[in-house]
Parts: sequence; structure tokens; C-alpha cells
Amino acid sequence: MKKIFSPCMLTLACALALRAAEPGDEVVVVFNSRLRDSQAVAAHYASARHVPARQVLGLDLPTGENMSRAEYRDQLQMPLLRFLEKEKLFVFEPDANPPGQPAARPYLKEARIRYAVLCFGVPLRILDDWTLNDPEETAVPPEFRGRNGAAVDSELILLPWSCQKIRLAGPMRNPCDAATNAASINPTNGALIVARLDGPDAAVAMHLVDKAMQAKTNGLWGRSYFDLRGLTNGSYKMGDDWLGGAAEAARHYGFETVVDDKPETFSAGFPMSQIALYAGWYDGNVSGPFARPKVEFMPGAFAYHLHSFSAHTLRSTNQYWCGPLLAAGATATMGCIDEPYLTGTPDMAVFFSRWLSGFTYGEAACAAQHAVSWQTTVVGDPLYRPFAADPRAQHEQLVARHSPWVEWSDLRLVDSNLAAGAAPDKFIRFLETDPNTRQSAVLTEKLASLYQAAGNREPAIKALRQALALHPTPQTIVRLTLALGDQLVVSGQEAEALKVYDAFQKNTPGYPDALALWQKMQTLAEKIGKKSQAARYSEEIQKLSPKPNS
Repeated sequence: MKKIFSPCMLTLACALALRAAEPGDEVVVVFNSRLRDSQAVAAHYASARHVPARQVLGLDLPTGENMSRAEYRDQLQMPLLRFLEKEKLFVFEPDANPPGQPAARPYLKEARIRYAVLCFGVPLRILDDWTLNDPEETAVPPEFRGRNGAAVDSELILLPWSCQKIRLAGPMRNPCDAATNAASINPTNGALIVARLDGPDAAVAMHLVDKAMQAKTNGLWGRSYFDLRGLTNGSYKMGDDWLGGAAEAARHYGFETVVDDKPETFSAGFPMSQIALYAGWYDGNVSGPFARPKVEFMPGAFAYHLHSFSAHTLRSTNQYWCGPLLAAGATATMGCIDEPYLTGTPDMAVFFSRWLSGFTYGEAACAAQHAVSWQTTVVGDPLYRPFAADPRAQHEQLVARHSPWVEWSDLRLVDSNLAAGAAPDKFIRFLETDPNTRQSAVLTEKLASLYQAAGNREPAIKALRQALALHPTPQTIVRLTLALGDQLVVSGQEAEALKVYDAFQKNTPGYPDALALWQKMQTLAEKIGKKSQAARYSEEIQKLSPKPNS
């Protein structure tokens, strides 16, 4: 069958053809000269991205995650600004505004860099300073008064404005908020793109660029998961709307997308496999599938959990969110170091729509921030741009290289066309005749889901069994097995379903949702008259059921 590309993908291909790859000479790299690990991360990044040696700067900075406002100004902000001026990477024009007039734009005539990359060891947070005299503080809402601290990354976005006196209390509006033209996100328009290579340790930070480069070569493939809260009204609904918009962007791009809109977050037993994209809210500490010993992040994966303190520290592997996500294998994330209020968090709908349309990670992350000089930190290689390739050309390259990623390219082809309104039966025929399907658990599972949606139960059961025989990942095995059992029940094959569930429980010790499955099995066994099995399942239920308070 001839491959079909959706209008969405064709438009994307045309747009991407207009832009070249981002060069490393648009980057300044900053490291902490007190820390050998910080310099090593900087050298590794500069080498990988071909950043000119003269644009790698070591500064004498505090070695912890916190710095005072004075330390930020005297040891980071002003030395970096002087360095950029000396190297003519920033060229200021002092007479851009008449004397005494408010600054309408930065006094910046030319910027030869657009990005600043902060390396492991550069502090994360500027602490509040109650001694500062900020006359404009009374102009901000009461909840922001006295709050002049910020994430270092977010404060540095306004580096082009350093020649003017700007308010420090509360957030400032991002000069490039929701930008639709990537090139407009430029220091001459008021915003330096800032991200950091960071994490629980230097090795994690260093590998962020390696995984980004791997995804640049092969593409970012996998599944997308979005965890909403099902809000229909109230001030927090905006967060759900942002995540819902992000999910729609991923679905239309062609990602196999799961959206959960229940109030609770994904459970520990949820079979979250082959994660390329994740965004959700609102647990305080890493939870659910992300607290497992092994998380199935794909090379290049982006993961984000909205919480006021998701990036309170980046050094932990089990507290908050950003550190654990990076330690588990995510390539990029964002988070807040302190209470931002919902409107001060990144807009995920903007981020995903821009990133999937070909912006670099840094451009998309910057455009997604309505507020700067505030609480957001962006972790990952800002030049990371996995969606730059024409999907057709990318598919042809994967086929020519006999790449194992071609199965995902086929899946994206199917899903993008279905999202654009194509008839599912065309893609049943496509997958039935595609030779890749016969050796791909990914494509065979998709075929099973299309059969199931069409009401073709027996072909769906057969495809699920075939997918299980094609060496799927551990979490895919969980999903396929449970789907097979459920489909057997719907088809009236309760005894066979019970065998599938029973084998799964025996072969999956420690399955987090075992209690719910034992309860389902007991009900099923009683229905078909398997009394001894029902009694055995009852014993298992008793072992796992919460004990009443004595």
C-alpha cells in the first residue's frame, strides 16, 4: 500500500525546510571554575556541539545550588555581560532611547549568540534578599512583594536588559512569550535563551547531550503520556487546558498518545512503556511509574511534572521531580525551584506546539514561559531539535539504513493520518501487508488496537498473542497481557482469560496493582464455577488487603 502522509506532516515538512540546523557558535557555555566536574561537562558539550573555545567561560561561583543576589550580580551576571561585550558577542547601543525615557527595548544593537548553557555546578537559585530597596515593588500584587529571588536560568533570560534598572520583585513578562517565529527569540528582542546541563551528578548532566545527539541522528520515537486532572472549572483548569493542548499536539504529530483525566496521577502499576513524551501534574514527589527501579525512557525523551517545587533541587534521585526524572533517563525536563503560582509555570501547549513544529528545545522552552525573572529552570541541551527532519525523508533514510527505528516511523505514519481523519480500515490493510509488522511488537499491537476498535475480536486476540511473541519491553508485556485477558473476557472466553491472568500473576511478582487483578480474577472464577480457584484468589486478596486499625 502506498504510504500516506497527513496534511499536518506535509505542512511541517515545508516549514522545517526553511531552517538550517542550529550552529554551536550561537552558544556561550558557562561553568563553575571551582568544580572540575563543571568544567568537564562544559568541555564535553562544547566538543559535541562545536562551540568555539572562546565562547566557553569559567566563573568563580558558589559550589552549592544557592547563591545570594549579590553573588549572582557580582560573580555571574556582570562578569558574563562584560565577557560577551569584550568578545563582541553582545554589541550595545547606548543611545537607543532618549535620555530620561523609559526603556522600550534593550540597548542591544547586535547579538552573535542566542543561547547560554549553564553547566553542572552553576548555582540553581538566587535567594530572596529582604534588604533590597526596590521602589517598584509596590506595583506588584501583595503575594509577590519581598520575593526577589529567582531561578538563575530565568533571571539570565533578561541579561540583555542588564544596562537598565528593572524590577526584581515578582515575575516579569517574557519579551518572547508564545513566539511563533523561532528567529525572533533573540537577545536583540529582549530574551537570551537559557538552559542548563544538570542533574543529580555530573555523569547524568554530561549524558544529556549524548542522548540528544542520538535522537538527532535517529529521531525521537516512542509513546506520549499526558496526566490531566479532569478539571472542568475553577482557576486550576488552565493547567489541564495546557496539558490537553499538549496532548493534542502530540497526537496530531503522530505519537501514540495516552491521556488520563482522572484526579489521581498514573498508578505505580500503569504499564508506561517506551516513553518519548510525558507531561502531567500534581504530586509533590516522584510517583507512580516514575518511582520504579527501571523507567522505560526512550533516547531523547522529554518528561515534565507540574508542581510548585518540582525542581527545588536537582541533586536528588527520589525527591521532587526533575532530579529523579533525569536520573531515570529523561533527556530534558523543566521545573520550578519555588512557588511560581500556576500562571508562572511553563505553558505546555505552547511548548509542545513549538517543539514539534521544529523549534529547538531552548526556543520552545523560552516561548512557553509567560513569566521570566521567576522560578522556572530548563534542563537539557537547548540546541536539541529532534523534529527538524522532513518525515518522508527521515522514513526513507531509516529504511535505507535498515534501522530498527523504522517500525516507529511506520507507527507515526499511521497515527498522524488517523489524527487527520483518515479511515482506520485503510491502515488495517496497510499494517496487514507491511512486512515490518510481522517482526514488530509495536506495529502488531497497533494492528490489534485497530481490530479491536472495528469490533474484530478474534483477529485482535490473535494479534495480541503475536505481539507478545515478538520480544516486547517489560512494560509492554504487562499492557499486552492485560489487554489480551480483557479481550478474551469480552469475547466470552472467560476460562482462557483466567489462564492468562493467572500466568501473569505467577510471572510478575511484585506487580503493584496485583490486588485489583486478584479481585477481578476471583469474580471471574466465581462466574464460571471455578470454586477452588476463587478460594485461592480470595486468600491472595486477604494477604494484600489493608489491615483494619487495631
